[in-house]
Amino acid sequence: MKRSILAGLIFALGSASFSAIANKTPNNLNNEKLKDFQKKVSDPPLPINMKNLRKPMRIAIIYPSADISDFWIKNFKAMTQRLLALRVPYEVHEFSSRQIEHSRQTQYTDQVLSAEEPYDFVIFGPSELDLQATNIQKLSASKQFKTFIWAFHTPDSTWTHQPDAWFDFSSAMGADVLCDHVIKHVGKEVEFAANRGIPGITDTQRSQGFIDCVQRKGNWRNIYEHFGQYQKLGGADGVRLVLNNFPEVSMIHNANTAMTMGAVEALGEADRLSDIYVTGWGGTAKEIEKIRAGELDATPMRMSDDLGVATAEAIKFHLEGRASEVPLIYLGRITVVHNQMKESELNRLTKEAFRYSGIE
Repeated sequence: MKRSILAGLIFALGSASFSAIANKTPNNLNNEKLKDFQKKVSDPPLPINMKNLRKPMRIAIIYPSADISDFWIKNFKAMTQRLLALRVPYEVHEFSSRQIEHSRQTQYTDQVLSAEEPYDFVIFGPSELDLQATNIQKLSASKQFKTFIWAFHTPDSTWTHQPDAWFDFSSAMGADVLCDHVIKHVGKEVEFAANRGIPGITDTQRSQGFIDCVQRKGNWRNIYEHFGQYQKLGGADGVRLVLNNFPEVSMIHNANTAMTMGAVEALGEADRLSDIYVTGWGGTAKEIEKIRAGELDATPMRMSDDLGVATAEAIKFHLEGRASEVPLIYLGRITVVHNQMKESELNRLTKEAFRYSGIE
């Protein structure tokens, strides 16, 4: 699926201001540069300082936005709305797929590289980092455009060609804060199961990181792991296998929104929502809805729009000749939201997270 949008020049009013600096960052992260850049992301938009910028910037975005999670679409909205607020004229072409459609991202990469009119910026949200390493390097090798990576923050020093910037939330940090939350609220020596995604960096950080943490800190026992491919059906299948074979399980971890939705649906059908603690991932609008409905117990919530806003600011900085001020790795804040949280606090965090993309 491909969608094209041509945007004009509109100036939007300022955004909510907040700090989104992750506490756990890679060793090669320049914390001072990130801190300074984050202030730009959190502050109201300052229009671009270029009077002769009339030609729209051509932007291509390759990402698995066809899945259930609204993470991709909301960050697309946040980026485009911030570009409008910054008075950066742009033309953006979306190349969308599902997260399991790895080969389609290769087709899209080739399309972008062979476009008759070159792009100025290419944003790539890999289906999985290792599986898309070749495509990322092919894009990064181009001298015609800048390459930004979404949803990962782990540069590989062995790559011949490196992206210009990475925009993400730390899944490792999310695993840690979720681990501390469930040990506090569920207790120690818990028997649990995990709906994992696709083998790779993302699932290692989200799932294995969580598993290792609760086993180390809470003496939890991992009864069963199911690789649900980040799909709703995979999450539902994992829950049904647990219910039919491991009645001792009292908590189920899910590595993304799609599997969370499948898990919650399967537990609801089995009338087991009340006696199994369920966690999601990402704090998407669908997950917040399930928390409000009492069907989901907790989720690590990303302050979602920061990623899209940071990307828009990076585009502006590059156009102004200030690329050196853009951090190589940008990380946003993650906090746990849960079903014991006051409605006012849940509303505040939700408004903060989706300040540009909106709350459905």
